[in-house]
Amino acid sequence: MSGEGTRIILVSVFTASLIVANITASKIIQLWWLTFPAGTLAYCITFLCTDLYTEFFGKRETELVVLAGFVANILMVVLVQAAIMAPIAPFQEGYQEIYANVLAPTWRIVLASMVAYIISQSHDVWAFHFWGKLTRGKHLWIRNNASTMVSQAIDTLIFTFIAFWGAIDLVNILNMMATLYVIKWVIAALDTPFCYLGVHLIRKITNLKPIWLRGDEV
Repeated sequence: MSGEGTRIILVSVFTASLIVANITASKIIQLWWLTFPAGTLAYCITFLCTDLYTEFFGKRETELVVLAGFVANILMVVLVQAAIMAPIAPFQEGYQEIYANVLAPTWRIVLASMVAYIISQSHDVWAFHFWGKLTRGKHLWIRNNASTMVSQAIDTLIFTFIAFWGAIDLVNILNMMATLYVIKWVIAALDTPFCYLGVHLIRKITNLKPIWLRGDEV
């Protein structure tokens, strides 16, 4: 598989995870005392994808991937809204309300998601590249965790305040924020072996070297 094939796979997984995260986020999962959106895991996968992409193809190209994901999000919202507004077949008439309730976007949530996404993902790409240059390409676990964990904190802070400020009291906002970040932090820590595995597989299958070893950091 070539470098182009690797690009296509990473961008495909990134975009699919991003769209799934937004579509499934309306369901709230409860495990013991923890409550969090069903799309949390899918969204965390997007950070793994951008880390791997930056590792092999550089900061500038990954920024374009993040921008493409933003456009994909907007397109998803428009197409879902169009599907909801389209006339339903008579034999499915009773299904229209269920369909709309599940898929109809809450515009404040959409705004919160979009703003949090573009800021946190942009920071993740910048931070991963920053730590990579600082460590001269060594210690993958440092740039993987230092970029993702801070980016997840930014994402959680922005999303929660935009989505729920004024709708619920500050204590519950802070509780929700803390719970969501703890879950994201754990997932970020657990994805480190997968980051190492991804780097190993890409190097083995494509013979590509990380940008730090090629000397063409971008």
